[in-house]
Amino acid sequence: MKAQALHGHLDALLLAVLEGGALHGYAIIEALRSRSGGVLDLPTGTVYPALRRLERAGLVESEWSTVSGRQRRTYRLTRAGHGALRAERTGWQEFSATVGRFLDAEAPPPAAT
Repeated sequence: MKAQALHGHLDALLLAVLEGGALHGYAIIEALRSRSGGVLDLPTGTVYPALRRLERAGLVESEWSTVSGRQRRTYRLTRAGHGALRAERTGWQEFSATVGRFLDAEAPPPAAT
């Protein structure tokens, strides 16, 4: 799946991946790939700028650590990030249900009011 197709949803996906705990950048990319069954294979040039944007917004915080002699930046959700993820989930459910009324083959049209 192309990064452009995720426009408007990448931040929510990153927040959801970090909900399970702190991860370094490559582990975040691997989690996206794994949880999507390989469909989301995003380049670092897409993921890292989004993580920095989330950090500037106060939704994610990071710290540097050394693992096996290598410097890694580890990201974790802030309290505001957890709240933003809850809001993203609510918005997604509403959006998905609304679009589903049009695109799901079995979904009957809503009754007129």
